[in-house]
Amino acid sequence: MKPKVLVVRTAGTNCDVETAYAFDLAGAVAECIYIDEIKNKDLSVYQIIALPGGFTYGDDISAGKILSNEIKFKLREQISEFIEKGKLIIGICNGFQVLVKCGILPSFSDPFEEQSVSLVTNDSERFEDRWVYLKVYNERSVFTKGTKSMIILPVAHAEGKFVVKDAETLKKMQSHIVFQYVDKNGVDAKYPFNPNGSVLNIAGITDKTGRILGLMPHPERHISYLQHPNHTRKRFNKIGDGLYIFKNAVNFFKS
Repeated sequence: MKPKVLVVRTAGTNCDVETAYAFDLAGAVAECIYIDEIKNKDLSVYQIIALPGGFTYGDDISAGKILSNEIKFKLREQISEFIEKGKLIIGICNGFQVLVKCGILPSFSDPFEEQSVSLVTNDSERFEDRWVYLKVYNERSVFTKGTKSMIILPVAHAEGKFVVKDAETLKKMQSHIVFQYVDKNGVDAKYPFNPNGSVLNIAGITDKTGRILGLMPHPERHISYLQHPNHTRKRFNKIGDGLYIFKNAVNFFKS
């Protein structure tokens, strides 16, 4: 049977349809469901939860904060059980912001731990919309296992700068990094290759199990080579770099 994906949506979510389509294309069955319905839903029928991009609740207070509080205080028991059963969660852009602000990531010890990292306003103090090169630590997460060591994805955010609480947290983060911004030669990047000023050029992280992934770039926006702006000038694989992330999640359950 095809794995089932729950794509969470609420006011301000705007990448739910694209995320669901990417999972469907990868071989899953995805459903976009509003947060209020999820509170009374049996999550045991799903294998993957996806928190897509957007500007939930207008990013009031800070990006993803209100939705993170809804999850933390109204869905904590259900999500904790979902994680304990070895299932997968992915948060993209705003979804990543939600995961770190409710303590599901980086999860050094347990989910819903005290927040120790965050995503804050870009150093440029403006919305950054561009394509970026990413170094991939592909053995650290179920979502990236066996993928290329460098991929290209687009970003679109105003609050994507990854920051940590203190030096001890930064040290612990080293083994949780899955994606780092680099330049086209794979070298540590400065602006504009690092679009937001993230510490250690962090673009995406995993929990200690590798089953929960959060990233600022949008893999659902590069599932076909036709989506890349240079597709008429350069040779690309017909499958966009982002689709492999969704395929890995689906294949985790098929295997």
